Amino acid sequence: MSEILVDEPRGLLMIMSAPSGAGKTSIAREILRMFPGVRFSVSSTTRPPRPGEVNGEDYHFVSEETFREQIARGEFVEWVENYGRLYGTSKKTMAAYLETGHDLILDIEPRGAKAIREHYPHGVFVFVLPPSLSELKARLAKRGEEAAVAQRRLQASLDEIREALWYDYIIFNERLNEAVDRFRAIYIAEKSRRDRFHDKIAAFFK
Repeated sequence: MSEILVDEPRGLLMIMSAPSGAGKTSIAREILRMFPGVRFSVSSTTRPPRPGEVNGEDYHFVSEETFREQIARGEFVEWVENYGRLYGTSKKTMAAYLETGHDLILDIEPRGAKAIREHYPHGVFVFVLPPSLSELKARLAKRGEEAAVAQRRLQASLDEIREALWYDYIIFNERLNEAVDRFRAIYIAEKSRRDRFHDKIAAFFK
């Protein structure tokens, strides 16, 4: 009996959201280290790079003029404005990864995540939370920002946390290694969902 060739399913899209200071970036880095085949979608932003950030790795740093031209051309699957800076996710980049079977992680705040869900309803949405409100305040205080800025960021974080209720999964980042393990478990389980293997299952009966 000849071998039956079956197309590989499209890549798995995973969306991570979290308030500032919850540690989602650290979790994503560990997952990318564990699974070399997983890709991370680099967003575009008009904010200046922070110390240590690399253009094309952490973000695509562009001018506001360039960003708005990209909006006008419909190049973003979602974009938002935060603290006067623009952030967006490229349609072309996402499609290129997913259509070639690569799994993809997006780091996006809840407003952008809702826009993504409209276009990719089968995406997996994960919200990362700090252990407690007091811990969130402590982590934000370490940024050394002015009191007014810190208060605005805290309020924005609380508004984002209220959005967690519609996400598929919640991870409390009390200890980084445990949070990473939970995200890893979600990823492996989602990769094994029945609806990702319709063609392969059907092949057994041919």
